[in-house]
Amino acid sequence: MYARDTVAQNLAMRVTEIAPGQAVVEMTLTDAMVNGHGIAHGGYVFLLADTAFAYACNTHDAVTVAASAEVVFVAPAHAGDVLQATAVERTRFGRSGIYDVTVRRVPSGEVVAEFRGGSRSRAERVLDDTAP
Repeated sequence: MYARDTVAQNLAMRVTEIAPGQAVVEMTLTDAMVNGHGIAHGGYVFLLADTAFAYACNTHDAVTVAASAEVVFVAPAHAGDVLQATAVERTRFGRSGIYDVTVRRVPSGEVVAEFRGGSRSRAERVLDDTAP
């Protein structure tokens, strides 16, 4: 999936762990990712969490997309911070699932955001590395 994920590649995201229903993704915040208050734009924090969510929910061999997502920003982050998003599957039912993602500052472990995503699998297609 990462080979086709130009967003993650362009933002230099790193998938550091992957297992069924789980994923850990890291990203270093750049000067271009901060807002007029000098803190990380919430969209980038959300994007990191959403990416970890996507990798976690796509570990079950079916193309899976977001059906819903929400985020709570807990603490500000700044340019130069390394953020780590840890996604964990809470439940799967039918073609749907619920995933929680915690975004932390590395190495302090301070929580920056909490994200919850709902997924929906597309039953008609199985992941295939050779697909366009």
